[in-house]
Amino acid sequence: MFSFAAYSYPKSESYKEILLSSITAGLLIYIFLIVFQPFGTENFRHQYKYLLLFPYSIIFGSAFFAAELSIIRFRDWNIGSELLKMAGILLSASILSYFYNTLFISHVTLSFSNYLYMFLYCLALGIPISTIYILSRYIYLKTIHEKTAEEVSQQLAGHANSIVATLNKVLNISANNTDLQIHEENFICAQSMENYCSIYFSENGQVKKLVVRISLSNLLNQIQTDSVKRCHRSYIVNLNQVKSLKGNAQGYRLFLSDDFEIPVSRSFISLIIPKLRSLKV
Repeated sequence: MFSFAAYSYPKSESYKEILLSSITAGLLIYIFLIVFQPFGTENFRHQYKYLLLFPYSIIFGSAFFAAELSIIRFRDWNIGSELLKMAGILLSASILSYFYNTLFISHVTLSFSNYLYMFLYCLALGIPISTIYILSRYIYLKTIHEKTAEEVSQQLAGHANSIVATLNKVLNISANNTDLQIHEENFICAQSMENYCSIYFSENGQVKKLVVRISLSNLLNQIQTDSVKRCHRSYIVNLNQVKSLKGNAQGYRLFLSDDFEIPVSRSFISLIIPKLRSLKV
């Protein structure tokens, strides 16, 4: 079970996506209340019944929105984190729903036992909606990323033999006692390892590795070009060395020459994918 909880899960990175998904979650709650009328809702009689039920949609949508905004800066996210987030959403929504119901609908005395009933109602209503939310988001991102990866990979395969002919720039790397010059077409990638970077490049048809004491950000400042870009907090890649691209719900992975495999952080997707498309046309 713990290994399942540690499995990576995509989180929202776009404010637009957060807003739209939160509105959708809130509307699903409202539709569920109207269609199925659970927890005695069918016995509730009021000329503005459906209008009075709508604030529950706002409450749940706001809870989703606030939770998504609070985690947007987290780098690592997994299923366990997502489940904890959902638990927090249901807890906060149950508290707000309880006060709304008590003050504006039922007009009963505030008590912890009454809140427990509302908490159980929110669990019964929120768990299926949260499950739909999690699964639909996972399937949607998986489909989008797989389709994009397939399109870009086909494009890369069609230009496999024309990627280095026009690259003449020399990348100059200077760190401590190390001074290295690499032609751009020979640079493959660099990986950060705390205060060091492993630099991979080809020389006379062979892949070589050089470990240099330098931060990844400092290295990027020295070698960044139109094709040499950072794609992950731990990687710099020469996009002209990318042979294929694979995608899943978590994002993308770049496959380079000589079986190098590099992840693309979600925060870099908007930079890397358009660059891959443009470099091979």
